[in-house]
Amino acid sequence: MAEQQPNNPLHGVTLKAILEHLVEVYGWEELGDRIRINSFNTDPSIKSSLTFLRKTPWAREKVEKLYLKSLNKK
Repeated sequence: MAEQQPNNPLHGVTLKAILEHLVEVYGWEELGDRIRINSFNTDPSIKSSLTFLRKTPWAREKVEKLYLKSLNKK
């Protein structure tokens, strides 16, 4: 049984949903400027970015922080 995590704003949000939100808010170019990752700057796609982010914890952490920051702006 899954535990409830009321204080975790990322609970239940998929990495794909996070990435799609960031692309919608910032676009690939600005996203690549904010987080220096080749998959954001060179022929960007959701698929290649997800593959990289799932294998690279430091990059995923930066993406999650930017996502939370973008939610706080609203």
